[in-house]
Amino acid sequence: MTFLRTTLSIAVLTGALASTAFAENEILIKERSGNNYCHMKFPALNENSLSNKHPTLKSSSTGDIIDYYGPCDESPTSTNQILEQKHEDEFMFGQEYEDGE
Repeated sequence: MTFLRTTLSIAVLTGALASTAFAENEILIKERSGNNYCHMKFPALNENSLSNKHPTLKSSSTGDIIDYYGPCDESPTSTNQILEQKHEDEFMFGQEYEDGE
């Protein structure tokens, strides 16, 4: 019984780690078009994790997708993407809660 419980625990832990590693590098589309210039689509970062040391991506099934054009070495969790999405969140907050006066 202990062996079965240990095996099941290891399997669950391995699955959780594998899905986290996959989610961090989840690029849905990557098309090269020119000298180090790419069109990529990848899930947006979770708003709650933007200030964390290791931000996480949303599930691609949410439909919140980043449509990126730029250097091919960009990553969905790079510093540039974190800053861009933080600025977008701040802008949207201002649009929703400021009265315009």
